[in-house]
Formats: sequence, C-alpha cells, structure tokens
Amino acid sequence: MCVRLLLALLCCLAGVAHATPAAATAHKAYISLIIDDLGQNLPRDRRVLALPGPVTTAIMPDTPHATEFAREAHRAGKIVILHMPMDPATGPYAWHPELPIEELEKRLNAAFKMVPYTAGINNHMGSRMTAQPVAMAWLMGELQRRHKFFVDSRTSAQTVAAQQAQKIDLASVSRDVFLDDERTEAAIYTQLQTAISLAHKQGSAVMIGHPYPQTLAVLERELPKLKAQGIEWIDIRQMISVRSNKATAAHGKDGVYR
Repeated sequence: MCVRLLLALLCCLAGVAHATPAAATAHKAYISLIIDDLGQNLPRDRRVLALPGPVTTAIMPDTPHATEFAREAHRAGKIVILHMPMDPATGPYAWHPELPIEELEKRLNAAFKMVPYTAGINNHMGSRMTAQPVAMAWLMGELQRRHKFFVDSRTSAQTVAAQQAQKIDLASVSRDVFLDDERTEAAIYTQLQTAISLAHKQGSAVMIGHPYPQTLAVLERELPKLKAQGIEWIDIRQMISVRSNKATAAHGKDGVYR
C-alpha cells in the first residue's frame, strides 16, 4: 500500500513539474489604442482623456485647440503625438509630393510648434504622401534626429513609410485595425472584436479610432472588459518594444482617406 501511495505521489509531482513551464510561457496578447483628429472640440476630446487606460492622443496642428489640448493630454499622463496632415489632406501644414524637402521641413517644424509634448507622429490621410520614398526617408531621418517615433496609419497599401523607418531602425509601428470606418456602434464593436482576435492570434494589435460619439460609447463600455478577455492594454511605446519595430500586415480597409 505504501509503495502504491509513493508511486502516486511521484506521478503527481512529475505532472506539476511538467505543467509549470507551460504555465510560465502562456501566450500574451497586447493592444494599443490611438485616437486621431484631436484638437477640434475640447469637451468631446476630454472624453478621450477619461478612457480607462493608456490611450495615445493624436492631435492635428491645424485645429483651434491643438496646443491647449496637447497640454491637457500631457498633464493627464497620456502620450501625445502629432497627427501630421499629408496629401490628400490640405491646409498650411499638409505635405504634398510636389513640395521640396525645405518646404516639408518648414511645415513639419510649424506643426510641432502647434502640438507641444509630442513623442512621435502619425499621418493624417497621407495615402499619396506615404508612398513617396524620398520624402519618407527624409522624415524618418528627421524623426530619428529629434528622438521621436513614427506610427504608420496605413491609409494606403502603397505606403513605404514603415519600410523607410525600419531601414534606419527608427522606433516605429503600423496600424492593424481602424475601428470606425463605419460610424455605427455595432460596426465599431465588431472592429474592436477583430482587434482582440488579432491580438490573440499574432500577439498584438494596434487600433486607431476617432473621437466620434459612437466610437467613444463603445470604448467606454468595452475597454474595461479587456483584461477579462486576456488582453493587456499597453501604451504605444511599449507596443513598439513588443514588436521590435517589425510591421505586421494591416487588416481592414487601406486607402481610406483620413
């Protein structure tokens, strides 16, 4: 009887020893969230700051509250990035393929002055501009010089922005899922679930949304549930580290002007 008990105990101990490494290497799933087009409406944009986690605030330079909201976001402990207008976007800061590098630099400098505390940039619209290798190579070098990172919004399947960033090992990451191409809560919820599934599948997902009432309603309701779904919500700097500057395939629509 004692021999049987001893053998059973040894089998149990062997099973625990075998299970421990598997538990220690459990698959992790990460999500980062960027909200674009901020700086236009302070009451609306402040709802973004109240989201329960490390949302990245992408602020447009040509908005009436760009500077004020950048300061508020910084005080709230949020990462601020410049949401840089690029062709087909228009306005005094927008980049266009026909502009010389000197003019691109002038517009970039002016945009950074309007949006203080920036840690990096992402492109607003930009489907034509992010396909320009020379301009994108210059931009990545300039961001490296300024110690800022780049997020490729992937508004075009022809983008070379992430590729140029990787050439010089600039801290960078690419968007996976747009949350609100369709502005209904049902569609936004579906896109959020797509991002969650993608994070479980490939280990991480970068989401971009906008401060639409429908988007904020879904995020306010659903983001607190991420942990229970096995998702860790991390800031965009952490995501760049998790991905080691490697771009992933985009999911959803490319070529949608933003």
